[in-house]
Amino acid sequence: MQTILFHSTIFGPIHSRRLGTSLGVNLSPSDGKICSFDCLYCEAGYNAQGPGKSGLPPRAEVARLLEEKLSAMKSAGEKLDVITFSGNGEPTVHPDFPGIIDDTIALRDKYFPEVKISVLTNSTMLGKEAVAEALGKVDNNILKLDSAVDRTVRLLDRPGPSYHLDEVIRQLGRFAGTGIIQTMITRGSHDGETIDNSTDEEIDALIEAYRRIAPRSVMIYSIDRRTPEESLQRVERSQLEAIAQRIRQATGIEVTVA
Repeated sequence: MQTILFHSTIFGPIHSRRLGTSLGVNLSPSDGKICSFDCLYCEAGYNAQGPGKSGLPPRAEVARLLEEKLSAMKSAGEKLDVITFSGNGEPTVHPDFPGIIDDTIALRDKYFPEVKISVLTNSTMLGKEAVAEALGKVDNNILKLDSAVDRTVRLLDRPGPSYHLDEVIRQLGRFAGTGIIQTMITRGSHDGETIDNSTDEEIDALIEAYRRIAPRSVMIYSIDRRTPEESLQRVERSQLEAIAQRIRQATGIEVTVA
C-alpha cells in the first residue's frame, strides 16, 4: 500500500515543478498521516494508514529544526527559492499553525530574506480566523479547489461530512487578489464511479467559481507520480494548456500550467 512520503519535519530542499528549489516543512506526524481530505491522488497515500505514533511536531521543535537547516544552508552558500508547508497531510490542522507561520517568517527574514514562504492547503480550515489570518501573511497562499461540482469534490477529494463546497468558495473569496487557487485535473474511476474534472461542465463550473473568488492567479496541473487510486490518468499538457487558455479568456485571471 502506498504510504507517507516524508519521515522528518524538515525535508529537502527538493526541486518543485511549480515553486523551484523548495525546503519542505511537514507539520504532520513523521510516521503517519493526518488530513481533512482523503484524496484519491494523494502521493502520501490514504488516511487509512493511520496517524502513526510520533504525533504532530511541537511548535518549538519545528522552529529549532528549521533554524538549524536554514543556518546550515546559509553557511554553505546554498540556493533556496521557497520554504513550503506541505508534507504528509494538511498543515493547517496543526493547532499551532498560526504561531509556526510567525516563527517561519522571522527565521526566513533572518537567514534568507529574499525567499518566499508557501503554504499548500486544501482550504478546509479557512473558517478558523487564526488560520485565515496566518495564510494572509505568507507570500504564496496556495489554496485547493479541484472542482466546483459537489459530487466531483466528494469523489476525488473525499472530504468529511461537514464540508460544504459553496461555503468554501465563499471563504476563498477572502483572498481575492492575493490567493493562488490550485486545481488538479484528472480522470479515472473509483468504486465504480467515473471521475473526470476536465469536461466542459466541470471547467464551466470552475470558471464561475474563479470569478467569485477573484484570486491572484490559478494553477492547474495533473498527476505526476503514482497515486493510491491507480485508475487515475494524467491529463496531457496540451489539454491543460487549452483549459488554461479557456479560463484566461473567460475570467482575465492569470493561469499557469505545471
